[in-house]
Amino acid sequence: MLAVSGASFAEAGGVSVNLTNGKNIYENGKPDTGVPACAVCHGDKAMGNDGMGSPRLANIGYVYIVKQLTNFAEDKRMDTVMQQMNGIAKGLSEQDRRDLAAYENSFPRASELSDLNALKADGKKIGEAYKGEILVKYGRNGPDVAAKDKVSACVSCHGYNGRGADPVYPKIGQQKYVYLVGQLTNWRSASRTNDPMGQMRAVAHNLTDDDINNVATFLSQAPDSTAGDGMDVDNQTVLKNIKAVH
Repeated sequence: MLAVSGASFAEAGGVSVNLTNGKNIYENGKPDTGVPACAVCHGDKAMGNDGMGSPRLANIGYVYIVKQLTNFAEDKRMDTVMQQMNGIAKGLSEQDRRDLAAYENSFPRASELSDLNALKADGKKIGEAYKGEILVKYGRNGPDVAAKDKVSACVSCHGYNGRGADPVYPKIGQQKYVYLVGQLTNWRSASRTNDPMGQMRAVAHNLTDDDINNVATFLSQAPDSTAGDGMDVDNQTVLKNIKAVH
């Protein structure tokens, strides 16, 4: 984890970021511009909250977070969960967005998985993980599958078990279940449209409600790495080119 103390700075792809500023905004907000603390909705460890429908932000991708905050600020993506992110992002400077993204990617690589049993008890429909795993890893293709039913494998863009592929594709493994269901539904209906080259809309277009629940069930619990997948995941992998400098 990058230490955040005093005037702590880092560089991400040649762009300077101030982790101390990102930490301060995350924990305290920017009262002068009406920005609340990010931790209120996303949690102290940026792990998200199923009850609020808020996503995990920790370690999902520096470039992706900067893009989403920018899209919210420019109204290219609308917050359909709590209708707050557009206003919040407008209160952040371009540098603030970078600082926040870098800080959120400096958290230890950790898990705080959705409690699917609790969600089911509360009336949420939970899918079947093994069916979701098939779609995530292999998609639904082949000569016997009708064009209207074909689905690309999630791993082809998002990597093994959805652990992310910077700089374009975010980590979706261990994302909050409620958020995953909501966003896949939004992609399918094209109520969210800020995907590169329309890729997510094309993928989600052929997903059924059951497909969405199954994929979200698997991804929300998916490990970053398992024996034999050929990759160990640690903080150096997550931080990639973000290197602390003093």
